[in-house]
Amino acid sequence: MAVAVAAAVVAGVLVITDDGKGSGAGSAADAVQGPSGPAGSGGPDGSGGSGDPDGSGGSRKLVTPAHSSGPDGTTVVIGEAGAGHTLDLYEDLRCPPCAAFEQRVGPAIAEDIEDGTYKVSFHFAAILDKNLGGSSSTNALSALGAALDVSTDAFLDYKAALMSVKHHPQESEDSFSDDDYLLTVAQEVHALRTNASFRAAVREGTYDPWAKKAVAAFDASGVSGTPTVELDGSPLRGSGGSFPVTAAEFREAVNQRIKDD
Repeated sequence: MAVAVAAAVVAGVLVITDDGKGSGAGSAADAVQGPSGPAGSGGPDGSGGSGDPDGSGGSRKLVTPAHSSGPDGTTVVIGEAGAGHTLDLYEDLRCPPCAAFEQRVGPAIAEDIEDGTYKVSFHFAAILDKNLGGSSSTNALSALGAALDVSTDAFLDYKAALMSVKHHPQESEDSFSDDDYLLTVAQEVHALRTNASFRAAVREGTYDPWAKKAVAAFDASGVSGTPTVELDGSPLRGSGGSFPVTAAEFREAVNQRIKDD
């Protein structure tokens, strides 16, 4: 797939402050997961777009997770409120390059959040649901919303577990559409392992409408592929000109940008 990195900031980003906190076809070095929808559905080249056209989530009541903010609760920012920089991370939970990025760079990002280097604003797409069929991207995001309702730590840990080598499926597989699979992955997260409210929210699809709203916010952002990584509104680049594919490349790009500022 061709790399598609767009410098755009989502109008309805996911903002929270930290309260206490697979393998697959392709890798982080591969092309960004880009859509192939009709013109006007996403980025300036007609790419982008995913999920429900209006993000309404159907007739179900919109329930927003705790620790979310912004329009419809679709802004999730984790980190110190006073951090001088913001990292924007655009991902599709079904996307193999996004999973590889999480596996290689995610621990460095978690350390930087803890150190107050920047806060992170998370944006989620459902590009592969649209292009390949199924509901893995959106259903996994709904479950991630249930984890966010528990705590920001649970959100970060569950996101890492979903995108781990052990649990992330091939992009052609619709594994995340299965609630039982999502709950099995949640056993990796201490805060979720025996949390009855989390399990009920996953089973009942409590955050399905919220997930569709978050996807609609991504679609409106103008970003045309995932993963896209920006610091203070400008894309971060690795040695190959794409997003950084290793923790070392990522740290170098961040340090250089902060130094230049």
